Amino acid sequence: MKEFPCQLYLISPLEVGGEFPGRLEAALAAGAVAAFQFRVKDLDQHEAAALAEPLQAICAAHDVAFIVNDSIALAKRLKADGLHLGQRDGDVREARELLGRDAQIGVTCHNSRHLAMEAAEAGADYVAFGAFYPTATKTVEHVADLDTLQKWSFVTEVPCVAIGGITPDNAKPLIDAGADFIAVSGAVWNHPQGPAEAVKAFNALLA
Repeated sequence: MKEFPCQLYLISPLEVGGEFPGRLEAALAAGAVAAFQFRVKDLDQHEAAALAEPLQAICAAHDVAFIVNDSIALAKRLKADGLHLGQRDGDVREARELLGRDAQIGVTCHNSRHLAMEAAEAGADYVAFGAFYPTATKTVEHVADLDTLQKWSFVTEVPCVAIGGITPDNAKPLIDAGADFIAVSGAVWNHPQGPAEAVKAFNALLA
């Protein structure tokens, strides 16, 4: 039996300028969100920090963890709540040394419990499995299955995140399989009624 219910973990689109801060505010005001991952590509650290700072302030106002994707240096510069690492983005132990014991560090583990166990042993606070469904957010190289979530939840207390093409219509099997968080991007930011309605829909499912 899981100690805590499954929670919502938002991942940013690649474009986070312009009107996006208002869209994030609307999403976080609409319902419970545990974390927001700042995920941008091909920007220097100064540009990324300038985009991140207003979003970080919105997250802080709603008591939502602000997680930086990929960059240990940017996470340290922003004093972010945490960092998410891909398999080629850095070492958990190095990140822990630089960011401190309170930082929430997560690692992408595709469909591999072996990679997840290595990450957990290195001190990761959570592991992420996916993609579970087709997604347009990023190129899918690894497909995950429910068995991975079920077995991971059975053998360890390290939280796991399910990611990849998740919508309110297909999330329930992942929740039932033991996901501690469902990570969503396109299903929120591209929702036809806007991100607030998407968050409400996910919250109704998670409740």
